[in-house]
Amino acid sequence: MNSTSRKLRFLLAPLAVALSSIAFAADNTAPGRLSPPAGAPQKAGDAAGKAARDAEKAAREAADAAKAAAEKGRMATGKVSKALAEGVRRAARKAAEAANRLEEKAGTSASKALDDSKDAARRVEEESKKASAATAEALQRAEESLKRSAEAGEDEAEKAAQATREALDKAVDATRSAAKTAADASAKTVEAMKNAARRAGTDKK
Repeated sequence: MNSTSRKLRFLLAPLAVALSSIAFAADNTAPGRLSPPAGAPQKAGDAAGKAARDAEKAAREAADAAKAAAEKGRMATGKVSKALAEGVRRAARKAAEAANRLEEKAGTSASKALDDSKDAARRVEEESKKASAATAEALQRAEESLKRSAEAGEDEAEKAAQATREALDKAVDATRSAAKTAADASAKTVEAMKNAARRAGTDKK
């Protein structure tokens, strides 16, 4: 082999290595850099479904808690008692806490909802805020009723208890409405997941 050939090989060797490196890098480019990972739609659907189910469960619990508080309030009708008023207040607090959890879960569901179910998830969020406000009002009335049962006369105490019962009835309506809306949204989320899966299958063909 003459000196010219050796020099030519010496010069071409680095170029061959560089080209090989470029080809290897192209073959091993992470799929996510060029297009979304194949499992991304599935993960988004799973997250949306779980969030919708969590909101539906929280809504049922809030409705049950509000109903229990309202029933406790009705049982105390015509009876002025600090112990009864305290029981109503505790039940009203549980309802308010359940409604707050609903509002939190509904917000999460709205943020993770799929395109086809976003409107439904936002309606749940709106209803959850109404439920939270209604139960907070009922709790405030129950606390006032407890105070009146200890300090005021019988007539004033009964008026406060009646105001509490009315507020609890409104809380029942609000939480029941939220529960129905959440159940509808959960069903729409399932349908949205099916639609997304069908679109993904079509895109692969």
